Amino acid sequence: MSDSPVTPGAAGSSGSRGARIVVGVSGSPGSLTALSRAAEEARARRAELWPVLAWQPPGGGDLVARRAPAPAAPHDVWQRLARERLLGILADVFGNAGPGVGMCALVAHGTPGLALVEVADRENDVLVVGAGRRSPWHRACHRSVTRYCLSHAACPVLAVPPSPLEQHLTTAHRRNTWHLRLDTRELDRGTGARGQGWWPKVR
Repeated sequence: MSDSPVTPGAAGSSGSRGARIVVGVSGSPGSLTALSRAAEEARARRAELWPVLAWQPPGGGDLVARRAPAPAAPHDVWQRLARERLLGILADVFGNAGPGVGMCALVAHGTPGLALVEVADRENDVLVVGAGRRSPWHRACHRSVTRYCLSHAACPVLAVPPSPLEQHLTTAHRRNTWHLRLDTRELDRGTGARGQGWWPKVR
Protein backbone atom coordinates (compact mmCIF):
# COMPACT_ATOMS: atom_id res chain seq x y z
CA MET A 1 0.00 0.00 0.00
CA SER A 2 1.20 3.54 -0.76
CA ASP A 3 -0.23 6.68 0.78
CA SER A 4 -0.06 10.37 -0.02
CA PRO A 5 -0.73 13.34 2.30
CA VAL A 6 -3.61 15.58 1.25
CA THR A 7 -3.81 18.39 3.78
CA PRO A 8 -1.17 21.13 4.08
CA GLY A 9 1.45 20.27 6.68
CA ALA A 10 0.45 16.62 6.70
CA ALA A 11 3.96 15.45 5.93
CA GLY A 12 5.26 17.19 9.02
CA SER A 13 2.49 15.79 11.18
CA SER A 14 3.37 12.24 10.21
CA GLY A 15 6.51 12.42 12.33
CA SER A 16 4.55 13.08 15.52
CA ARG A 17 4.21 10.19 17.96
CA GLY A 18 1.21 11.67 19.77
CA ALA A 19 -2.28 10.19 19.94
CA ARG A 20 -4.06 9.80 16.61
CA ILE A 21 -7.66 9.10 15.62
CA VAL A 22 -7.56 7.34 12.26
CA VAL A 23 -10.87 7.17 10.39
CA GLY A 24 -11.87 5.53 7.13
CA VAL A 25 -13.61 7.86 4.68
CA SER A 26 -15.36 6.88 1.46
CA GLY A 27 -18.14 9.43 1.06
CA SER A 28 -20.88 7.01 2.07
CA PRO A 29 -23.37 8.17 4.73
CA GLY A 30 -21.88 5.70 7.21
CA SER A 31 -18.35 7.00 6.68
CA LEU A 32 -19.51 10.60 7.13
CA THR A 33 -21.06 9.65 10.45
CA ALA A 34 -17.78 7.93 11.41
CA LEU A 35 -15.78 11.02 10.38
CA SER A 36 -17.92 13.25 12.60
CA ARG A 37 -17.54 10.84 15.54
CA ALA A 38 -13.78 10.61 14.93
CA ALA A 39 -13.49 14.41 15.11
CA GLU A 40 -15.36 14.37 18.43
CA GLU A 41 -12.99 11.69 19.75
CA ALA A 42 -9.96 13.67 18.58
CA ARG A 43 -11.13 16.81 20.36
CA ALA A 44 -11.93 14.89 23.55
CA ARG A 45 -8.55 13.12 23.56
CA ARG A 46 -6.57 16.12 22.23
CA ALA A 47 -5.37 13.89 19.44
CA GLU A 48 -4.66 14.39 15.75
CA LEU A 49 -7.39 13.46 13.27
CA TRP A 50 -6.23 11.23 10.38
CA PRO A 51 -8.94 10.74 7.72
CA VAL A 52 -7.92 8.05 5.21
CA LEU A 53 -9.52 7.43 1.82
CA ALA A 54 -8.42 4.18 0.16
CA TRP A 55 -8.64 3.89 -3.60
CA GLN A 56 -8.11 1.35 -6.37
CA PRO A 57 -8.43 1.63 -10.15
CA PRO A 58 -11.94 0.66 -11.32
CA GLY A 59 -12.56 -2.84 -12.58
CA GLY A 60 -10.76 -4.99 -10.02
CA GLY A 61 -7.65 -3.19 -8.87
CA ASP A 62 -4.02 -3.28 -9.95
CA LEU A 63 -4.02 -6.72 -11.60
CA VAL A 64 -6.77 -5.78 -14.03
CA ALA A 65 -5.15 -2.39 -14.67
CA ARG A 66 -1.82 -4.04 -15.55
CA ARG A 67 -3.48 -6.54 -17.92
CA ALA A 68 -5.58 -3.95 -19.73
CA PRO A 69 -4.19 -3.16 -23.19
CA ALA A 70 -4.96 0.55 -22.80
CA PRO A 71 -5.55 1.67 -19.20
CA ALA A 72 -8.28 4.28 -18.83
CA ALA A 73 -6.06 6.54 -16.75
CA PRO A 74 -2.57 6.34 -15.18
CA HIS A 75 -1.91 5.94 -11.49
CA ASP A 76 -1.38 9.66 -10.82
CA VAL A 77 -4.77 10.53 -12.33
CA TRP A 78 -6.64 8.13 -10.04
CA GLN A 79 -4.64 9.42 -7.08
CA ARG A 80 -5.47 13.03 -7.96
CA LEU A 81 -9.16 12.17 -8.21
CA ALA A 82 -9.00 10.46 -4.82
CA ARG A 83 -7.33 13.53 -3.29
CA GLU A 84 -9.99 15.82 -4.74
CA ARG A 85 -12.73 13.55 -3.43
CA LEU A 86 -11.28 13.49 0.07
CA LEU A 87 -10.79 17.27 0.15
CA GLY A 88 -14.39 17.71 -1.00
CA ILE A 89 -15.67 15.41 1.76
CA LEU A 90 -13.67 17.26 4.43
CA ALA A 91 -14.94 20.62 3.16
CA ASP A 92 -18.55 19.39 3.19
CA VAL A 93 -18.31 18.01 6.72
CA PHE A 94 -16.13 20.59 8.48
CA GLY A 95 -16.51 23.71 6.32
CA ASN A 96 -14.09 26.59 6.78
CA ALA A 97 -13.90 26.06 10.56
CA GLY A 98 -12.14 22.70 10.27
CA PRO A 99 -12.41 19.81 12.75
CA GLY A 100 -11.01 21.80 15.70
CA VAL A 101 -7.86 19.66 15.99
CA GLY A 102 -4.72 19.03 13.97
CA MET A 103 -5.50 16.99 10.89
CA CYS A 104 -3.42 14.81 8.55
CA ALA A 105 -5.56 13.56 5.66
CA LEU A 106 -4.25 10.73 3.47
CA VAL A 107 -5.22 8.96 0.28
CA ALA A 108 -3.99 5.37 0.28
CA HIS A 109 -3.61 3.13 -2.77
CA GLY A 110 -5.00 -0.22 -1.67
CA THR A 111 -8.02 -1.96 -0.22
CA PRO A 112 -9.80 -0.05 2.57
CA GLY A 113 -9.29 -2.55 5.39
CA LEU A 114 -5.60 -3.09 4.75
CA ALA A 115 -4.98 0.62 4.22
CA LEU A 116 -6.60 1.58 7.53
CA VAL A 117 -4.78 -1.12 9.50
CA GLU A 118 -1.42 -0.11 8.05
CA VAL A 119 -1.95 3.58 8.85
CA ALA A 120 -3.25 2.93 12.38
CA ASP A 121 -0.13 1.00 13.38
CA ARG A 122 0.49 2.45 16.85
CA GLU A 123 -0.83 1.06 20.12
CA ASN A 124 -2.09 4.49 21.21
CA ASP A 125 -4.04 5.03 17.97
CA VAL A 126 -7.81 4.67 17.78
CA LEU A 127 -9.25 3.43 14.48
CA VAL A 128 -12.79 4.61 13.70
CA VAL A 129 -14.88 2.88 11.02
CA GLY A 130 -18.51 3.07 10.00
CA ALA A 131 -20.52 -0.07 10.79
CA GLY A 132 -23.30 0.19 8.22
CA ARG A 133 -26.09 -2.32 7.78
CA ARG A 134 -25.33 -4.89 5.07
CA SER A 135 -27.71 -7.18 3.22
CA PRO A 136 -27.06 -10.96 3.22
CA TRP A 137 -26.05 -10.75 -0.45
CA HIS A 138 -23.58 -7.96 0.24
CA ARG A 139 -22.10 -9.84 3.20
CA ALA A 140 -21.61 -12.93 1.05
CA CYS A 141 -19.99 -11.12 -1.89
CA HIS A 142 -17.97 -8.37 -0.23
CA ARG A 143 -15.53 -8.37 2.65
CA SER A 144 -16.50 -6.20 5.58
CA VAL A 145 -14.01 -3.40 6.22
CA THR A 146 -15.20 -3.19 9.81
CA ARG A 147 -14.69 -6.91 10.40
CA TYR A 148 -11.24 -6.83 8.80
CA CYS A 149 -10.16 -3.93 11.01
CA LEU A 150 -11.50 -5.57 14.16
CA SER A 151 -9.53 -8.73 13.32
CA HIS A 152 -6.24 -7.19 12.21
CA ALA A 153 -5.79 -3.76 13.83
CA ALA A 154 -3.01 -3.29 16.38
CA CYS A 155 -5.01 -0.59 18.19
CA PRO A 156 -8.54 -0.17 19.58
CA VAL A 157 -11.27 -0.03 16.92
CA LEU A 158 -14.42 2.07 17.32
CA ALA A 159 -17.23 0.84 15.05
CA VAL A 160 -19.77 3.64 14.63
CA PRO A 161 -23.37 2.58 13.88
CA PRO A 162 -25.25 4.42 11.13
CA SER A 163 -27.39 7.42 11.98
CA PRO A 164 -31.17 6.93 12.18
CA LEU A 165 -31.54 9.11 9.08
CA GLU A 166 -29.29 6.80 7.05
CA GLN A 167 -31.49 3.82 7.88
CA HIS A 168 -34.63 5.59 6.72
CA LEU A 169 -32.97 6.94 3.58
CA THR A 170 -31.95 3.37 2.75
CA THR A 171 -35.56 2.29 3.21
CA ALA A 172 -36.72 5.10 0.95
CA HIS A 173 -34.18 4.13 -1.69
CA ARG A 174 -35.28 0.48 -1.55
CA ARG A 175 -38.92 1.50 -1.98
CA ASN A 176 -37.98 3.69 -4.94
CA THR A 177 -36.01 0.85 -6.55
CA TRP A 178 -39.00 -1.49 -6.31
CA HIS A 179 -41.46 1.28 -7.30
CA LEU A 180 -43.28 1.09 -3.97
CA ARG A 181 -45.24 3.99 -2.60
CA LEU A 182 -43.44 6.03 0.05
CA ASP A 183 -45.29 7.80 2.82
CA THR A 184 -43.00 10.67 3.89
CA ARG A 185 -44.66 10.65 7.30
CA GLU A 186 -42.72 7.46 7.99
CA LEU A 187 -39.44 9.40 7.70
CA ASP A 188 -40.71 12.09 10.07
CA ARG A 189 -41.78 9.49 12.63
CA GLY A 190 -38.52 7.57 12.27
CA THR A 191 -36.08 10.45 12.58
CA GLY A 192 -37.91 12.36 15.29
CA ALA A 193 -36.33 15.67 16.25
CA ARG A 194 -33.86 17.13 13.77
CA GLY A 195 -31.16 17.23 16.39
CA GLN A 196 -31.17 13.45 16.72
CA GLY A 197 -28.21 11.82 15.00
CA TRP A 198 -25.74 13.70 12.81
CA TRP A 199 -25.82 14.71 9.16
CA PRO A 200 -23.18 16.87 7.46
CA LYS A 201 -24.03 20.19 5.87
CA VAL A 202 -23.33 20.19 2.14
CA ARG A 203 -22.08 23.60 1.16
